[in-house]
Amino acid sequence: MSSRISTMFVFLLTASLALADDADPRKPAAIHTQDVPVVSAEVVAKLSQYQNTRAASFRGWAPDGNGLLISTRFGNAAQLHRVSQPGGRREQITFFDEPVAGRFIPGVSDGALLLSVDRGGNENAQLWLSDQQKFQTRLLSDGKTRNLVGAWRTDGSAVIVANNRRNGKDMDLYRVNPRKPDSFERLMEVNGQTWEADDWSHDGKWLVLRRYVSANESYAALFDVEKKERSDLTLPTEGKVAIGQLAFSPDGRAVYLTTDADSEFLRLARLDLATRKWSWLSDGLNWDVDEFTVNPDTGRVAFLINENGLSRLFVWTPETGQRSDFQLPLGVVSGLEFSVDDGSLGFTLARPEAPAEAYSLRLADGELTRWTFSEVGGLNPASFVAPTRIQFKSFDGRQIPAYLYKPRAATSGKLPVLISIHGGPESQYRPLFSAATQFYVNELGIAVLHPNVRGSAGYGKTYLQLDNAEKREDSVKDIGGLLDWIAQQPELDASRVAVIGGSYGGYMVLATLTNFGDRIKAGIDIVGIANFITFLERTAPYRVDLRRAEYGDERQPDMRAVFERIAPLNNTDKIRSELLVIHGRNDPRVPFFEAEQIAAKVRASGRSVWTVFADNEGHGFAKKENADYQRAVEAMFLRKHLGVK
Repeated sequence: MSSRISTMFVFLLTASLALADDADPRKPAAIHTQDVPVVSAEVVAKLSQYQNTRAASFRGWAPDGNGLLISTRFGNAAQLHRVSQPGGRREQITFFDEPVAGRFIPGVSDGALLLSVDRGGNENAQLWLSDQQKFQTRLLSDGKTRNLVGAWRTDGSAVIVANNRRNGKDMDLYRVNPRKPDSFERLMEVNGQTWEADDWSHDGKWLVLRRYVSANESYAALFDVEKKERSDLTLPTEGKVAIGQLAFSPDGRAVYLTTDADSEFLRLARLDLATRKWSWLSDGLNWDVDEFTVNPDTGRVAFLINENGLSRLFVWTPETGQRSDFQLPLGVVSGLEFSVDDGSLGFTLARPEAPAEAYSLRLADGELTRWTFSEVGGLNPASFVAPTRIQFKSFDGRQIPAYLYKPRAATSGKLPVLISIHGGPESQYRPLFSAATQFYVNELGIAVLHPNVRGSAGYGKTYLQLDNAEKREDSVKDIGGLLDWIAQQPELDASRVAVIGGSYGGYMVLATLTNFGDRIKAGIDIVGIANFITFLERTAPYRVDLRRAEYGDERQPDMRAVFERIAPLNNTDKIRSELLVIHGRNDPRVPFFEAEQIAAKVRASGRSVWTVFADNEGHGFAKKENADYQRAVEAMFLRKHLGVK
């Protein structure tokens, strides 16, 4: 064959593949694919009900006492709704094309909201005022820089916003009038550091700030708002410690905070600012306190313990010093907030076998009230599967925790397995409802495993640090231990294993394929890292120092050599598994370049790579039409390569 004919053949083949991709009527216009077959009507039909499950998240009590605010999705993106009574109508109050975050402005009863909205997943969130009296929504920020909402004045007259308008990198702290466009008054320049305002004293004079360095290192400070002066708070221990959250007591004389000072876990503490005396409110509960809230009037403190991934709720009363334990259904609780009258707590309760819903708990007697009743696509809720908690031994003898979902229906043969690895890396898989997991288990007959490899949060600071810097591949070795465990289970098929993960979990997928390629059938890399060097060189400027603190500094020769050695991009010759790569072009966290380079290099070796790239998404697909298509492609990929129907 002449070179001219060969070139023409390649051109026609490439064109035909592109035509097949573009001809898929179910593919959203903003998504571009290569090597992906047309999504079948059968897959769409099977997935349809699961893709139309909904969830609702509690976003705060209405300041006028009339109901609460929730986030849920009825169109293509999640919006804010008001619910006036338990089980009542969900009244939609935001109407953007993009997902919306926000809350009622505190201390006022006119129903105004401050909204946060980015575009296409670029994470440059803009601030909007939603005036419910005038039926107007107007832009408050500059429309281009990044805005993160922090502490509020209790009367709602001002809010602290972190913004990078000064140099595009540093997130300086500004005082903002939530009702006046571009009323940004800079209070503090951060100069290469990451500071957040966690709370504002009731008298408006002080902020309590937290400087985040890494999951293992944080600092706390008081900030005089009028003098614009910062003074550090000294913790009762030497060395690096983590701080999770801070808040003032109602009188401003004390600060509550969570810290792992002198402990493996984040404990809840109270610091008297006059005497500098520390007291500990969660002693005896040897798990992380992962959230708390202080009632602005009575000073009662509600807090959550993360007990092996599940939530336990406690309330501490300052007058008596007593701690009450409230029984909740097994699940994960978040978003605690006291009602206006202090009689109830509102929160989101997410369970593994049911979508998340908004709830309240009456503190006088512990009565639980469900406010929202989200649809489950017409599916039978009794068919949803809850996981079993397991442990498996890794290369060094350490026991690694995981959750296993298995199909309810009996099967004559062994079950194929999907290993799903969380991102972070300092995150944690917690048993939350996932329509995708339920689909894989109930419709495809796949067992799904969610490991919390070393480096995961929730199991103490020693465990959290086991994958830092040059120990990065030890977490990959944990997946090798999990593969050994799978081979020992009579109901699981070790010859049919796939792996899926997003962000850092995407790196873990690629690293698993390069380390255990002969034991993995297929891998799904979602917004993953292919090379830590190129990732750190290209991630958003405001993120790079934070990521260096966790992964290591690519500018140091020794660390750079480690990155070169472990980079999946440099080990593609070891990949024997099939590969699907999914990414948004607007991703500021893991740059789109990571997906481009891994797909191109694996293809250059002669292997097929399915790619799904979206023009209007960032770090994960947030729009329903894109997410639906993504799940359909994943389903086809797993059916083909795990040999399931």
